[in-house]
Amino acid sequence: MAKVSVRKETGKLVIDFTYRGVRCREQTALGDTPANRKRVEAVLKRLREAIAAGAFVYGEFFPGSALASRFASAPVVHAGTDTGASIPQLASPAAAVPKPASPNFREFVTTWLAEHQIEWRRSHLKVLKSTLDAHLLPAFGDKPVGEITKSDILAFRAKLADKPGRTGDKLSSKRINNILGVLRQIMADAADRHGFISPSANVRPLKVRKSDVQPFSLDQVQQILAVVRPDYRDYFTVRFFTGMRTGEAHGLKWKYVDFERRLILVRETFVLGEDEYTKTDSSQRDIQMSQPVYEALKRQHAATGKLSEYVFCNREGHPLDNKNFSERVWYPLLRHLELAPRRPYQMRHTAATLWLASGESPQWIANQLGHANSQMLFTVYGHFVPNMTRRDGSAIDRLLATRFASGSAVAEAANEAGHQAQPPPASWRRVA
Repeated sequence: MAKVSVRKETGKLVIDFTYRGVRCREQTALGDTPANRKRVEAVLKRLREAIAAGAFVYGEFFPGSALASRFASAPVVHAGTDTGASIPQLASPAAAVPKPASPNFREFVTTWLAEHQIEWRRSHLKVLKSTLDAHLLPAFGDKPVGEITKSDILAFRAKLADKPGRTGDKLSSKRINNILGVLRQIMADAADRHGFISPSANVRPLKVRKSDVQPFSLDQVQQILAVVRPDYRDYFTVRFFTGMRTGEAHGLKWKYVDFERRLILVRETFVLGEDEYTKTDSSQRDIQMSQPVYEALKRQHAATGKLSEYVFCNREGHPLDNKNFSERVWYPLLRHLELAPRRPYQMRHTAATLWLASGESPQWIANQLGHANSQMLFTVYGHFVPNMTRRDGSAIDRLLATRFASGSAVAEAANEAGHQAQPPPASWRRVA
């Protein structure tokens, strides 16, 4: 008996077979999906062939299994052999059925890229190739994909943790997870094609610390707009009061600015020197212009409307360069104002928190930011809501204090309705 089953408690696939009269069950780390069943069935086929040939070595198929040591010391009993006779030699590991040949990692990646690159944006493909060239190919390039083990991947992850990042510090957990995510995709595809279980399937991602949201207060925004270079004042106004991402602002074209309806149509983003589709489908949105944004864009149109198709551009008419903007404008400005350094992306967070402070509808804010729903809004900015919108009962207190400030308010309301206000019954009166 040899079959693939599912363990109810975990939902993971189990290889269930009998070996030397003992029923063996080995659980995998794979969930019950058609693709995973296909992978496990391939392993099961090799297992059957090895047992039939008398060349099955338990520890090679299931290293670390509790049964591996048991069968390593147990005799191999062939059909027709007297079990009381002398103990025959164990099957030699060298006689085990060899694993199917598989291409090396570099060869497989070349095929994998050629087949899948049509699915990806150009910017994503650039990042992907950078990850492969800098990390994955040097580590696994010459090794057959079918021979890469979980131990190899864990050792690779440990080495990544010691590598320097772009800022000089070590690679962050988020960056390491991104690199391993690419490896996981490649190994899953390789396992599906070449009949082995992916060694990265049960490698857990590192825990990533939640990044702090550091928006500016409205006073700080006004301070920034008062001292920023005049040629960047309108740019800052749009960023602070629309919540546009950096790529969306730098890729904004005049054809997407509708002054008549007072809308900014977010349809493209500028990433790694190229115009691209927006980050997600929900990022395709129409942002309503507030009066400061409308006036800023009008002034900007007078400055660059005839120079370039891009709203915010350099003297040559090209989109702003994010690195150049950060190093020459953004961080020097924060230092000059003695404000804590933070990424330009915090202008987007500032817009969100200002909208929350003004009491705008969460769903409207989510639409303006390009979120699929308002859930992410509360996940990211939830701790700002109580402090900024004061949704703690104080609003109703202010309303009642205004409307019922004097005892005549009840009488006036009753007279307007055509009724005579009556004093409260004796039972309501306060006992002295």
